[in-house]
Amino acid sequence: MTALSLTLNGQAHRTSASTIAALVRELELTPEKVAVERNGEIVPRSTLEHAPLSNGDVLEIVHFVGGGDHEDDTWTVAGRTFRSRLIVGTGKYRDFAQNAAAVEASGAEIVTVAVRRVNVSDPKAPMLTDFIDPKKITYLPNTAGCFTAEDAIRTLRLAREAGGWDLVKLEVLGEARTLYPDMRETLRATETLAKEGFLPMVYCTDDPIAAKQLEEAGAVAVMPLGAPIGSGLGIQNRVTIRLIVEGASVPVLVDAGVGTASDAAVAMELGCDGVLMNTAIAEAKDPIRMARAMKLAIEAGREAYRSGRMATRKYADPSSPLAGMI
Repeated sequence: MTALSLTLNGQAHRTSASTIAALVRELELTPEKVAVERNGEIVPRSTLEHAPLSNGDVLEIVHFVGGGDHEDDTWTVAGRTFRSRLIVGTGKYRDFAQNAAAVEASGAEIVTVAVRRVNVSDPKAPMLTDFIDPKKITYLPNTAGCFTAEDAIRTLRLAREAGGWDLVKLEVLGEARTLYPDMRETLRATETLAKEGFLPMVYCTDDPIAAKQLEEAGAVAVMPLGAPIGSGLGIQNRVTIRLIVEGASVPVLVDAGVGTASDAAVAMELGCDGVLMNTAIAEAKDPIRMARAMKLAIEAGREAYRSGRMATRKYADPSSPLAGMI
């Protein structure tokens, strides 16, 4: 094919690519993570694979970067890209205003939301959407409190009807005392939801085999617990979470058990794509300050993981050279 002459981001560019998506990949970029304008008009991301290029096209290709940091370290789930690796819940706060302030301080772009009956006795009571705008923050409906696959599926069907959501968080609990997931019911619900077009991010045990089975069943992310829900015990199972990360081809996020900032950093140092937490922030004496601490811990843990930590040793190894000692 004859090379095409384009203007790309203000500079002359020649390419043999026939479509915009092919050009993006030629530039070693990911089509799902960029926005493209061609000849003054936005090209919908969903059409990039088939959008043809023509000689003389003028293109602008852009993506998001954090303020002051021009390195792109985003993560993607089900084709949706996010910069923050912290997901926060919306329960246990003093009120919706405090919840909204904590979300802002955390920098989170996703919040989990429970699906509950409308208060018919007071239909004008404040609602979460009055304080956290679903057009700015991604709502992740969850199935908190469900103990059977049927209840979880029903809940998410209602959530999709209410808000059009297909990216959802699935959890099917086995018992009230430990709030551990029932993996048989969880797997069954995952299979059904995936067939119905849902994109389930799934709370699971810290079992590498179960995590892989969920992925094969249609989970778009697996979310092993670090410790029991609401316990604040921190990451109790580093070995198995690391094995899940190594074996997964979908995002892995620690869900449950985080108590303080160092726990969040540990999860990120294990290579997880993110962390979901609620109680650790909501029950802190100063939730807003803790939300900021969690944001920084996630960033620090991610940087440490990407840096590649030093090897561990059984014995001491002096930092100063011994040669030339007096």
